[in-house]
Amino acid sequence: MKALQITSLRQLDIIEIPKPQPAAGEVLLRIAFVGFCGSDLNTYRGRNALALSPVIPGHEISAIVEAVGENVPSGLHAGQRVTVDPYTACGACPSCRRRRFNACQHNETLGVQRHGAMREFICVPWQKVIPAEGLAPQDIALIEPMSVGFHAVDRGAVTDADTVLVIGCGMIGVGAIVRASLRGATVIAMDLDDEKLALARELGASATVNSGTEDVHARLQELTDGAGPDVVIEAVGSAVTYATAVNEVAFTGRLVCIGYAPGDVALPTRFFVQKELDIRGSRNALPDDFRAVIRYLRRGKCPTARLISGIVSPEEASRAMSSWDAAPGKVFRILVKF
Repeated sequence: MKALQITSLRQLDIIEIPKPQPAAGEVLLRIAFVGFCGSDLNTYRGRNALALSPVIPGHEISAIVEAVGENVPSGLHAGQRVTVDPYTACGACPSCRRRRFNACQHNETLGVQRHGAMREFICVPWQKVIPAEGLAPQDIALIEPMSVGFHAVDRGAVTDADTVLVIGCGMIGVGAIVRASLRGATVIAMDLDDEKLALARELGASATVNSGTEDVHARLQELTDGAGPDVVIEAVGSAVTYATAVNEVAFTGRLVCIGYAPGDVALPTRFFVQKELDIRGSRNALPDDFRAVIRYLRRGKCPTARLISGIVSPEEASRAMSSWDAAPGKVFRILVKF
């Protein structure tokens, strides 16, 4: 069967591998769409130290159940539209003992530490399969990245009393904007791109800040009556945006960190103490976050077509990745259709 593999620096190739067969407790999935995400781009650029090399990327999955092995519950059956929880959990580390399986100390994510779903068929444990019937196949590939943003809002304990600043309006930031809005919070979206900011308003942000053209501090002070946002969700991963997050969050506010900065970041640590900040990491997502995204998408109010920058065949994927590498700021998601 056909698969895509990042074989070396900026090299994405089509390879042939055997079609798998489901063992006991496994489900064979026929892949419909898989999204390229930021970690795939970093692997392509040679900047992802966690990734296998070479590696089959892909963990944003839309699939159809092809067959099931023995000892799979009857609720999973051939023909179902599904997505996949692409993270592993050891069950024994401190995170797993606290049932925060998304942050397993020994996690291996599909497409990073394990070969992923950029292939025609894949077998996964039945426990990792999440039904997503009622959604268009291409929209199902958006569930995983949106769920990461949903999880960040949960980590920030966002309520309807909060003003939330989301820094970065990519797919994960979009997820955070949507869930914070669903919880009744006042949401401010910040980005460099006016098109993304316009979409953020459509998805629930009540105000936007273009950090490339506006005075960020003055604008946030204006929007929050001088208090600063109660919760800041950092979904970019740069020294500048992390500094902004610490500087602008309100006293006794919550800072939720999603973005991976490429290197160490120097921060004004006096604010950690002076503001008595709650600084919280947010990693991956839990199955409940996936299901929350599915419920949201089923409402039919999300402009999913605007979140998909392009749909390409496996034969077109290398050219699409090269274009994304050249202009990363203009892409939400590229889907590969199998």
